[in-house]
Amino acid sequence: MAADLSAYKRFARTFQAGEMIFSEFEPGDTFYLIQSGRVRLVKIIGDIEKTLDILQPSEMFGEMAILENSPRSATAIALDEVKVLEFNRQNFEVLMMGNPQLALKLLKLFTKRIYDSKRRFMILTLEEPQAKIADVFLMLDESQDDIDRSAETREFNTTVEDIAHWAGMGVNQTQDILGRFITQRRMEVYPHKIVIKNISEFSRFVNSRRQF
Repeated sequence: MAADLSAYKRFARTFQAGEMIFSEFEPGDTFYLIQSGRVRLVKIIGDIEKTLDILQPSEMFGEMAILENSPRSATAIALDEVKVLEFNRQNFEVLMMGNPQLALKLLKLFTKRIYDSKRRFMILTLEEPQAKIADVFLMLDESQDDIDRSAETREFNTTVEDIAHWAGMGVNQTQDILGRFITQRRMEVYPHKIVIKNISEFSRFVNSRRQF
């Protein structure tokens, strides 16, 4: 998100590598825009800590507390030295009024992030690992524009590591499951591309495993 944020340096904060920025379930009234460094978002599912995302510079996090007036839905941890701009409800109004172009970008990003957060949580709530992997491809398919949806074949420019990350699973386990899909002739895996032979079949499989 390219924007001139030099006027908002007074909102700058720095977190050291390994430092917790905020914790799941605690009250929150601030959100953050990353200037440098990476932030890991994690959530406890059952008794297991799952990585939800690794955020990069120019990305934003913590906005759900602002939008929904709810406790933190995940824990944010600095992976490197992280520099952010920290906004609360009051100074967010200053930001919105002082930079309408940025305000519009933030509102669009808020909308997308709400959807993405809820969509990825749907993946993590699936119990069967194969269903999680299949649902990752459904999520990726939902975000594709300008494709022929009458066709069943889908091509995704992604990697095994990306799929493992989105599914909240290890790379080795993900490779094993993808190997089964390859053996079943459901997909083809290349270094930077994965081809799904029948996306509707994946959809039926995932829907049969959902508990809601």
